[in-house]
Amino acid sequence: MTVLYIIRHAVAEERDRERWPDDGQRPLTEKGAARFRKMMKRLAKRGVAPTLIASSPLLRCRQTAEIVQEEIAAQAEVILRDELAPGSDLDGILARSAQHLGDLAWVGHAPDVGELAAGLMSGDGATALHFSKGAVAAIEFDGPPRPAAGRLLWLVPPKLLAE
Repeated sequence: MTVLYIIRHAVAEERDRERWPDDGQRPLTEKGAARFRKMMKRLAKRGVAPTLIASSPLLRCRQTAEIVQEEIAAQAEVILRDELAPGSDLDGILARSAQHLGDLAWVGHAPDVGELAAGLMSGDGATALHFSKGAVAAIEFDGPPRPAAGRLLWLVPPKLLAE
């Protein structure tokens, strides 16, 4: 059994071309980071512990992945994957993740994370799940993650665990 945790980045600063001409450098808000950290602490108590964290290279996702690592997966490596950048590539990220044994976390953007989750459960990425900012889904597989083979264990928004 493998569990894949799909995570939408936590609440980031509003788009502002003057402050962040490169939107990829837009960071998390302090409140968004704190709220997500609190949620991760609660998930750690429930046994969530990926051994590899793959993240979009955009700053807000990298910061979210670092919180996952700090709070629930200290031994996990954080790797940056272009396949999780906006416009995610399911086949590409699956190929990059195929050699990993153990539970995984992918940190990305909306609507991509919802499409990735749908593709992994039904094979139809066109029917996406809704992920609020900082939401986490757990999808279980009988082997490595692959399209249309996953079972949704849960999908939790930060409101539920971080308040």
